[in-house]
Amino acid sequence: MTSPLASVALFHLGPVPITAGVVATWVIMAVLVIGSILISRHLSLVPSKTQAFFELIVDTVDGQIRDTMRLEPAPYRAFVGTLFIFIFVANWSSLIPGVEPPTAHIETDAALALLVFIAVVWFGIRASGIRGYLSTFASPNPIMIPLNFIESLTRTFSLLVRLFGNVMSGVFVIGIVLSLAGLLVPIPLMALDLLTGAVQAYIFAILAMVFIAGAIGEAKPIPNTPSQRMPP
Repeated sequence: MTSPLASVALFHLGPVPITAGVVATWVIMAVLVIGSILISRHLSLVPSKTQAFFELIVDTVDGQIRDTMRLEPAPYRAFVGTLFIFIFVANWSSLIPGVEPPTAHIETDAALALLVFIAVVWFGIRASGIRGYLSTFASPNPIMIPLNFIESLTRTFSLLVRLFGNVMSGVFVIGIVLSLAGLLVPIPLMALDLLTGAVQAYIFAILAMVFIAGAIGEAKPIPNTPSQRMPP
């Protein structure tokens, strides 16, 4: 059996091998970008059902940012929303026959975890400057600097391991059952795998918000009024 860490190159761009996971990632990104452009071109004050659906997604992301980060969502909406939608679509791409989810490839999950790490540093520096952000590593006292730095790396690694492990295990189980039991038997497992994919996208986005909020630290929270709360 092929190792889950091994990726077979479909072709090469110069010295760079391009795997099936990379191609699937490109396709998903292209679909999301083109879809967002088409949707944003036809916005109106009286929303259609499609516009209302996507507005509900935006409102839900905003509400989750408020509830989790206790901050105004506008600066974080694009990153958190894009992160969640990409992982969600990537996990559910297994519905397409012959397509293996990009998130079942460790290089994709490593790239997503790296993006979260960079976002934590970026938002932390933007909120309090380089000196202020670096000072968070000395909390509660300077002796904690090495441990806090190691923690920032290990929690990023935990994002990678959690997403890869859950998605890859689902792909493996369905593949094994399909090879042993035939076409129809794995359907309940596929439904469970889709549910797991949605939950993993949600958890990944939530943890990203928690890490970013921790880096921001002293940012002023918004009031928790009923008018500002949205359903999670």
